[in-house]
Amino acid sequence: MSNTMLNMNFSERVVIDTQQQPWLPSPAQGVWRKPLEREAKESGHTSSIVKYDAGSQFATHKHPLGEEIFVLEGVFSDENGDYPAGSYLRHPPGSQHAPFSHEGCVILVKLNQFDPRDLDVVKMNTLQTEWLQGIGGLQVMPLHEFEHEHTALVKWPKGETFQPHRHFGGEEILVLSGKFQDEQGEYPRHTWIRSPHMSGHYPFVEEETIILVKTGHLPVSAIQP
Repeated sequence: MSNTMLNMNFSERVVIDTQQQPWLPSPAQGVWRKPLEREAKESGHTSSIVKYDAGSQFATHKHPLGEEIFVLEGVFSDENGDYPAGSYLRHPPGSQHAPFSHEGCVILVKLNQFDPRDLDVVKMNTLQTEWLQGIGGLQVMPLHEFEHEHTALVKWPKGETFQPHRHFGGEEILVLSGKFQDEQGEYPRHTWIRSPHMSGHYPFVEEETIILVKTGHLPVSAIQP
């Protein structure tokens, strides 16, 4: 495994408490990141928590296989608009933009992970979008789906428990608020969890918790040694 590759064995479970990780400099002045998974140094499949200092900007760049963003704090901007905390964005394969932030922001960024046929442009303010009733006491806000891949917000009321289940095509979670739990541990705000194909768990919460969840997007067998 090269020294630039990070967490690219999709058969392994990965848990990162990103609040405990240091901010590392990016190629752009005033833009910092915490890498979660990375195929190559500045290209390929990449997921990161990224911080823009107030007034910072990133050069125009292309998304060969798409870009997916969730704004965690502040206001993220590009030449197409301003996106406050709670915004969910998808820029399709072949798109490009020049992002910046006047007041500063923190975002989750996932690069080059789209199916080439997944060409939907999505710009959602989840703070202004209605929750739908889910299983039990859960509330769900669908964000995007393409074939077997599904992305949504899930709101767990205090004390909620979910049935044990497995994840066909894996599961990826970022805890947005509260504290997510299962039989393997506790995951505070901004913890990132990636679970492989056909992994299973028994999740619950003790306090109201909101998570960003993606399922069905990981390979059914590991693609890296």
